[in-house]
Amino acid sequence: MDPTHRGPQDYGRDNDSFGEGTGRRQPSGDPSPSSQLRSSRGGPITPDFGQQTPQQARVVRLISGDYLLTVNPVDGSEVELCPPGKQPDPPVRRTAAERADRERATAPPVPPGPPAPQPPLLERAEERERLTRLLARGRSVRLTGPAGSGRTALLDAVAADCADLAPDGVVRLSGYKRTATDLLYGLFEAVHDAQLHRPDGAGLIEKVRNIGAVVVLDDLEFGGAALEELLDATPECAFLFATTPDVAAATPDSYLEEVFLAGLGRSCSIDLLEQVVERPLTDEEANWAGDLWFESEGLPLRFVQAGALLRQRDMLRTDPDAYGGLDGRPSDAPFGHDEDIDGVHIPLPSLGEGAAPAALLASRLSGPARDTLRFAVALGGEVPHQAHLPALVGDTHADAALGELAGCGLLSPAGPRYRLAAGVLAQLEAAGYGEDSTDRARTAAQHYAWWAGHPSVTPVRATAEADAVIAAMTQLVPGDGAGQTSVAVLLARSASPAFAAGLHWGAWERALRIGQEAARIAGEVAEEAYFHHELGVLALCTGNPDRARAELETAISMRGALADKSGAVAGRRALALVEDRSGGPLPGGLVPAGDDVPAPRHEEPVPLPVGPTAAVTQRLSRPYEDATVVIPRQSAPAAASGARGGRFAVLGGARRKLVAAGAGVLLAGVLGTVVALGLTSGDGDVQRNPGVTAEESAGQDDSGDGVPTDGPTDGSFLEDTASTGSAVTPGPSGSQATPGASGTPSMVPTGPSSTPSSDKPSSGKPTESPSPTKSPTPTEPSSPSPTPTEPESPDPTDSATETPPASPNTSDSASGPSSSSPAAAGADSSPTAA
Repeated sequence: MDPTHRGPQDYGRDNDSFGEGTGRRQPSGDPSPSSQLRSSRGGPITPDFGQQTPQQARVVRLISGDYLLTVNPVDGSEVELCPPGKQPDPPVRRTAAERADRERATAPPVPPGPPAPQPPLLERAEERERLTRLLARGRSVRLTGPAGSGRTALLDAVAADCADLAPDGVVRLSGYKRTATDLLYGLFEAVHDAQLHRPDGAGLIEKVRNIGAVVVLDDLEFGGAALEELLDATPECAFLFATTPDVAAATPDSYLEEVFLAGLGRSCSIDLLEQVVERPLTDEEANWAGDLWFESEGLPLRFVQAGALLRQRDMLRTDPDAYGGLDGRPSDAPFGHDEDIDGVHIPLPSLGEGAAPAALLASRLSGPARDTLRFAVALGGEVPHQAHLPALVGDTHADAALGELAGCGLLSPAGPRYRLAAGVLAQLEAAGYGEDSTDRARTAAQHYAWWAGHPSVTPVRATAEADAVIAAMTQLVPGDGAGQTSVAVLLARSASPAFAAGLHWGAWERALRIGQEAARIAGEVAEEAYFHHELGVLALCTGNPDRARAELETAISMRGALADKSGAVAGRRALALVEDRSGGPLPGGLVPAGDDVPAPRHEEPVPLPVGPTAAVTQRLSRPYEDATVVIPRQSAPAAASGARGGRFAVLGGARRKLVAAGAGVLLAGVLGTVVALGLTSGDGDVQRNPGVTAEESAGQDDSGDGVPTDGPTDGSFLEDTASTGSAVTPGPSGSQATPGASGTPSMVPTGPSSTPSSDKPSSGKPTESPSPTKSPTPTEPSSPSPTPTEPESPDPTDSATETPPASPNTSDSASGPSSSSPAAAGADSSPTAA
């Protein structure tokens, strides 16, 4: 069975796919007669997603770039990296015969009934020759003309003239509700045979750059930068675009030829009308046609419709009962005056009816044809496929209505389907054909929901009807009636997997977004979570990880609230792939569903101090040497994956934070202890020297601005020790004696718990100087005593206070640097250093 055009067996006899006709409806679980015939002959039975019951899920696996996508209508699609050996074979170019077969399969179906007369192409020879010449030179052309000016007929003629110009032949595409990306994928599919394979963006550009074809594109709906992107991606193709004047033009620097298509002249318009009527016009009819030409500006569509009006008038003149007669005329007929229908005289339509003839033409059609028009108005101008009309209208012969509408000029082709011609929708709405649009849209949505979910319906057939399906959903969202949004949710849930499997991802995205909005309005949280999950998978496959992350996190949180374990697991798997591809942290079960995962932070290494306290700080900055800290250990591959944002990236970041925080706290405690020890030592010296106050000592040791002078830390401490002749020897309680600014040793602790045990020196150990000017003890190597300087002028108010000699700290700071550690700074400010 052809996926688009149904044969005679599909009308009234084999109705298992649609359910119309007078024959017995075959159960969906039973094999079709054609399957039984193939089985009896011993040939292979090729299942079309399986002849199974409607309850069984239809699962399709396809390749999208580097991903293996499994379309699962139950829990949501699953995506993973394509395993080795599962990569598809390179796409194969179609032959000329295969391209011709595909073009016939994707063309609009031929309406049943007698063939309608094809109007000739009049007054277009100059435009036709110019377009063919430009395309033969490899130039792209933009044909602009108003709706109904005959652009499609001209494109058909030019396509026939350019059949042998390019190696890949002529490719016919429809830009109706299509983006530049959709057209690029359509071009790839038209030239290459790649079933269940959709290349990514880079692979698509690589493939289409090598296509050499004449691309005839009707109903283009975009321009500007998007049109430039399409042209840049296909440098070996020559395009013939057909569009209306209201579409944005190309960029100024575009190498695109512009051709404008005007209306026909008066004489050609009358000739066209005679061709449609298939007889010469009377003088009265010729005058009426002249007035119509002036009113319609010579648009060929208006004269095709006017010819249909004259044919209906001739039918009434020869057979008054052709349209039910005067008594059987439909109630919505626009005629308001009595007229003679006995074959003698039938007046011509008025000029207004000739310029807008849709209502008058529809009034003289059959009942199924008028019902078809009402469904088309309810769907925003989209005409259902002729295979669906019997089920929608309720008449087994309703498929013949499509031929009536096409013969009257009320339809125009749009890709593999038909839609209402330009201006017909507004005319029918004004005539009252849209009064019950909501009910009819709901009926169409219920029918499409059952049809799209049927196992016998292939994705190719579903994508061919995508515009009508999406139009039915759009008319119901947002809906005021009870249950309208629920019907839209059901339709989106049934049709979106078919669109995904059919590689029509533009329709897939529109259906998912409409379904998500409908589920939100209807309060169906489970369905809303499903649509969010599908949108996340779609964004991942199309190269948008940020949007994928947002949609998947929303879906996981909703399914977690609903306790949907299988759906939540599918969402976490997809989110893990998103994080792995984007280099972020993985959810991996480390946090509950829906919780925010902090991004890993790369901590800077803490610089260790240099100087006498370096050993103390290095020892205390490693708390895990003396304490028991339970830290899970990783293997080398796991650590490498964590560095790449793998599964243990969050744990690695927490460990670094823990070590850094502990080292900082302990370092602060050590420094505070050192400062406290220095202050405590200074207080003892002041008590032993009551004549010296802390204020005076600090004032003497300051280097002019009250800040102790810090020396370099590049090893000059040892040189200063050698120059002064003083040695560094252990002090009390495990401390080390460091020379001060005047050669007097001061006590620096070597551990966190080292405190001065006694003010008295132990045997064999140096003692603290009782006064700032005391010479070193005999146990120390002899060193020259510092030369005392002149004392500063005492304050008159402190006459009773003994003023010690000024410390040579200021003069020594230039020649003998002091330690830059905080302990050395505290020692310089104490009386001992003075």
